[in-house]
Amino acid sequence: MADAPAGNISVSGSLPLYNKPEPINPGAHRGKGLKWTDRPFDFLSQAHFVPLTMGEFAPASAHYPIIFLGEQKTPVAAMGLQQGHNLFVNPADGNFQQYAYLPAYVRRYPFVAASHTEEEDKFTVCVDTGSHLFSDKPDEPLFNDADQPSPFLERAIDFVRRFEADVATTRKFVQRMEELDLFDQQQATFQPRGADGQPAGEPQVIATYQAIVGEKLQKVDPKVLAELRDENAYLGAIYAHMLSLGRWEVLIAKAQERAGNASAQQAAGSVTPPPEA
Repeated sequence: MADAPAGNISVSGSLPLYNKPEPINPGAHRGKGLKWTDRPFDFLSQAHFVPLTMGEFAPASAHYPIIFLGEQKTPVAAMGLQQGHNLFVNPADGNFQQYAYLPAYVRRYPFVAASHTEEEDKFTVCVDTGSHLFSDKPDEPLFNDADQPSPFLERAIDFVRRFEADVATTRKFVQRMEELDLFDQQQATFQPRGADGQPAGEPQVIATYQAIVGEKLQKVDPKVLAELRDENAYLGAIYAHMLSLGRWEVLIAKAQERAGNASAQQAAGSVTPPPEA
C-alpha cells in the first residue's frame, strides 16, 4: 500500500543513486517537481551495479551479467568493472546506450518507497530532492493548485507500487534459491594480453559474487524442477541469469574500448580530461 502525500516520516539509510530522499507532501514540495535536462542519465554515470527484479532477468540478460551481491543476495545488473564508472552512460552527453535494457530501478528514479517498519506491506513514496532532475521550476509538477497529486505524480506512485510488488516477488525467488542451496561464490576474471594476442601477466579478478551454478541445479529433484518451471516461473529466471554471465566478455570489451578512446583523447590534447574506464 502506498501513501502520498506523506506526513512527517523519517527516511534513514542509503540507496544507490539517491542523495536526499524525502517523503512527498504538498507542504514541502508545493510548486516543485522534475525538470528534464539534456543530460538525463548523469545520476547513473557512477553506478556500476544496478538492482534488478526477477521479472527483468530475461530482457536484462541480453545486455548485462546478472549477479547476486551481499548477505541478502540482491540481484543486480553489472554495468561496469569498477566503482564510479558506468559503461552504458555516455560521458560526453549523459545519455544511456541506445537499445540497452533500462532497469526499473533506474526508470523509477528519482522516486522511491520508504517502508513502514511496523507494516511490511505499507510504504511512503519519496522523491530525491538532491537529484539534478528536481527543480523549483518543473516541467512536471508534483502537485496541482489544489495541493492534490498531479497526474504525473499519480503515475509515479503507481510505478513505485508495482516495483515494490516485484521486489517482494524477487525476495521470495532468492529465498527459494537459498533453500535449494543453488548459490555458490563465483569470480569474473580478465586475462591481459599483449599486442600479439598472447597472455601478458596474471589473470585479474574483476568481480566476486554469488551465482546459481549448473552443477547444483542438475542435482535438484525432477519434481522440484517441475515446480520451478510451472508454478512460479523461477526456472526461466534461473536460465536467464546463468546465460547472462557470458556478458562479462562484452563488458570487458566495452571497458577496453573506453580506455582506448580516453588515451586517444589525451594524446590529442583534449581540453577536458576524459573519464577513466
